[in-house]
Amino acid sequence: MATSASLRSVSLTAGPTRSGRLNTRKVMACSKDSSDVPVPDFLSSNWLETRKKKQFGPRLNFSAEEAVQCQLDALKYNDQPRQDYGIEVMYRFAGFDPFERSSYFGRHFDLGQFERFRRIFHHSTYRVLLSHKERKILSSLWVKEQNRFNQRVWVRGSRPEEEEVFQFTMVQRMGGSWDGYWLTESLLHDGDGFSGGVAY
Repeated sequence: MATSASLRSVSLTAGPTRSGRLNTRKVMACSKDSSDVPVPDFLSSNWLETRKKKQFGPRLNFSAEEAVQCQLDALKYNDQPRQDYGIEVMYRFAGFDPFERSSYFGRHFDLGQFERFRRIFHHSTYRVLLSHKERKILSSLWVKEQNRFNQRVWVRGSRPEEEEVFQFTMVQRMGGSWDGYWLTESLLHDGDGFSGGVAY
């Protein structure tokens, strides 16, 4: 690439010598027009678009069924684009107060920290949902007066003979910053999902 560069003399002062005189040397420096200086490409070409994108989670235009579908899809591809991304999506949809103990999984747990929430999904029962191979909706129930939606889902996991049934309970928030959004009140296992205990 041709550039219009010109050499010019620059004086550099290093400080006084022992005799008290300033030590000045002349060096040749290369100067270019500002238009010829290449701009370092530290950012990807789609940086602005990705910056504008919100993290995937609840949307005002989602119906209750779509909210459940999105969560199940996220769990099916749990480790894409990064490890446990699907569980992150579940955490964004979770409608519990992080400062209070929650019955999101049936029993009362302190789920204010994402790591605790994540560990429960890796428990022997709930891990069926992670990277599952197949699922089927068994039943759906609307309770219009309470803005509530329940859906039972059969899930076949990625390991042999691994299948479980779970129930999503979605609640549409009224008022506040989440007004109109469908959030997950609970995700329950059909049966005792913690019969063997859980370390979270």
